[in-house]
Amino acid sequence: MKKIVGVLLGLLTAIGGFVDIGDLVVEAEVGSRFGLSLVWVVVLGLIGVCVFTQMSGRVSAVSKRATFDIIRERLGPRMGIANLGASFFINLLTLTAEVGGIALALQLASSVNYLLWVPVAAVAVWLIIWRVKFSKMEKIVPLFGLALVGFAVAVFLLGPDWNDLMTQVTKPSVPGDEHMSTYWYFAISLFGSAMTPYQVFFYSSSAIEEKWSVKKIADSRMNILIGYPIGGLIALSIAVCATIVLFPQGIAVSSLTQTVLPVAEAGGKLLLAFVILGMVAATTGAALETTLSTGYTIAQFFGWTWGKTRKPAEAARFHVTIIVCLVLGVAVLATGVDPVQVTEISVVFSAIALPLTYLPILIVANDPEYMGEHVNGRVTNAVALVYLGLVLLASLAAIPLMIITGAGS
Repeated sequence: MKKIVGVLLGLLTAIGGFVDIGDLVVEAEVGSRFGLSLVWVVVLGLIGVCVFTQMSGRVSAVSKRATFDIIRERLGPRMGIANLGASFFINLLTLTAEVGGIALALQLASSVNYLLWVPVAAVAVWLIIWRVKFSKMEKIVPLFGLALVGFAVAVFLLGPDWNDLMTQVTKPSVPGDEHMSTYWYFAISLFGSAMTPYQVFFYSSSAIEEKWSVKKIADSRMNILIGYPIGGLIALSIAVCATIVLFPQGIAVSSLTQTVLPVAEAGGKLLLAFVILGMVAATTGAALETTLSTGYTIAQFFGWTWGKTRKPAEAARFHVTIIVCLVLGVAVLATGVDPVQVTEISVVFSAIALPLTYLPILIVANDPEYMGEHVNGRVTNAVALVYLGLVLLASLAAIPLMIITGAGS
């Protein structure tokens, strides 16, 4: 039973992290504009997030300390505060996008304007964090989130030309009406949406919450190798659906309504309702992760008592931080800003912040003082260094490409 619960944590991390509002929007937009020519980025991001998430879980299991707790001590206050500022900003921006994503998914289900759902979504997230046990949150959210496999079902119901799809994957090219700079801008967006920093903070902190021991390292690796590929397959299915239905018609996705059009065409109202349920669950899972991550990063850096498993009275500053962040997210959305635009900006800024997230984890994972015999092996280090170079390139190119392409427009 404990192994099953561990796998569910991996699913929660994957469904809430790999398939969040960023993927629901960006995967569909990329599929509708570039077909499957950017599938390689999804695969690249999937491998990268698996490598670094398992690394962060191993660090927590061995050292009994969460990521930001060690970052503050290992890198010193100056580097630590820079890391904290960037991570907190990205978490808050992503939290805002995810709460907006819940509201947009509920709008699809009810036809009620998403702005009316925003405070409801924020209160629901807070209540789950406050009242629902961690173990129950792990079990319920991922199971409903798996309804997003409806996108994979839709792919087969649409009866595509498989040879054409494989050609797009194996021989990627930029469509004639798109510019190369736009192609690379969306490549970075996909990479950022796959390797969002909050996933690492949530997973490592969850290891502390659940009191992982060194014996849990193997289980942690299994959780990730099961959970993330499932999330990756769902993300690819979203892109494939858009490629089959929207790409040939020149319809560029700019809303969740357009994201689910292929599902409605393939399976009608029943499959659509199934997928919308998955959307609500996935965005809720991501909102839970990002909300908790904002509290985790702040509390761990400043040495406060923290944890979802602790009562509010025992970790008052941690819980207050969570409430303040949710209120800030609601305030931003109340201005009428488009949640989809917030989402697109958040994934690009996630790419910018990646080096500040993954470099400290790699440093600590190689430090015998913290890890003992469980330091990174040569293969892990080789792969991690390659990815560190990739995230550095992505972070340096993100802003120039955003300016040049007008944020991909």
